[in-house]
Amino acid sequence: MNRVTATYEIESPAGIARGAEVLASEQSTGAFAKVPLETDDLRARHGARIEELTVTGTSETPALPCRARGGIYERGLVRISWPIENFGTSLPTLLSTIAGNLFELAELSAVRLVDLCLPLDFAATNPGPQFGVGGTRRVLGGHEGPLIGTIVKPCVGLSPDDTASLVKCLAEAGIDFIKDDELQANAPHCPLPARVAAVMKVLNNHEERTGKRVMYAFNITDEIDQMWRNLDLLQNHGANCAMVCVTSVGLSGLRALRERSPYVIHGHRAGWGLYSRSPDIGISFPVWQKLWRLAGADHLHVNGLGSKFTETDQVVAQSARSVQAPVFETGGPAFAAMPVFSSAQTVWQIEPARSLLGNDDFIFCAGGGIQGHPDGPAAGVIALRQAAEAARDGIPIERHAASHKQLRAAMEAFKRPALADLTDRD
Repeated sequence: MNRVTATYEIESPAGIARGAEVLASEQSTGAFAKVPLETDDLRARHGARIEELTVTGTSETPALPCRARGGIYERGLVRISWPIENFGTSLPTLLSTIAGNLFELAELSAVRLVDLCLPLDFAATNPGPQFGVGGTRRVLGGHEGPLIGTIVKPCVGLSPDDTASLVKCLAEAGIDFIKDDELQANAPHCPLPARVAAVMKVLNNHEERTGKRVMYAFNITDEIDQMWRNLDLLQNHGANCAMVCVTSVGLSGLRALRERSPYVIHGHRAGWGLYSRSPDIGISFPVWQKLWRLAGADHLHVNGLGSKFTETDQVVAQSARSVQAPVFETGGPAFAAMPVFSSAQTVWQIEPARSLLGNDDFIFCAGGGIQGHPDGPAAGVIALRQAAEAARDGIPIERHAASHKQLRAAMEAFKRPALADLTDRD
């Protein structure tokens, strides 16, 4: 029988063995009291099963507010499995099972979903990325190296014409990828139809004149029927990428978009800290990204090394690698997507990003790192390409900068961040 297996880090005043029992019962056949139809045979067929328990520590105080009390709060890892017959291959029902009411259980003073192993059944009925790495490169005409990208800034406030003017400057600077900010979708001051028309006029003219295609990720996040209409809008103007805030539209919204979209889907994880910031409750990115990839995301944001956010470089590295790792541990389609590095990124972070992945299959988004270059955005784009070339060829960035003035100027303008040692991939 095929089973889904999830690993949790939990803490319980009753001990992790009891905590795991309550979790398994709550998320499968159990109720707060025994009911007549919950027979031994039914539990054997549909009950969740505790596969493994590992105690990692104890505390005298609970990590989270907890109605149940105990003298000692035991912490550890628990691995629990469910028969796939409980939910089929429905991603929303799967999520309700592995990340549902368990977060509210009084017997748990901490619970965090840290890993997920899925059977190949999910590959047969979920679409996965339509483009991924290879398709993204084909859309751009056979692009090589990492995609050098940026975000439209200010986040909000620009009119469609203002946005198009900025895009023209960036396209002429040689940019590969531009995205809307997650805060800018279809606001009254910058309606999506007017923005798409103005931006694509610039990019289509740029391609006709230079032969270079730029990918622009329009933020079409909205209700499902409106997102479908937004896809038609993109098609009418020759666009090539749709951006959606995956946490806002949910798995069903993302899948509905994927089923109708002829475009690359750029997945933004706005609100990610809600799931990730606490070590005591939430869902890890390696779990979420599997679900988002199964639902159809081609690109996924993973934060940036040395960024302005709270995640450590080790967590960012784990997230980036997970997006390129196979969804399934036993073969099947890889469903590989492109990790997107962003947030306070400059020439200093390209080599570490490439090094931790071992390849160029990523998008490197720099806002101030391009537009804040002392010699202008064109020099900012060139400097990032020079940094990427140095990383590819194994040349120290300082040595490469000696003969590349744009890179040298960027290194002088942007402070070198303190980055973690990410050489250990385990």
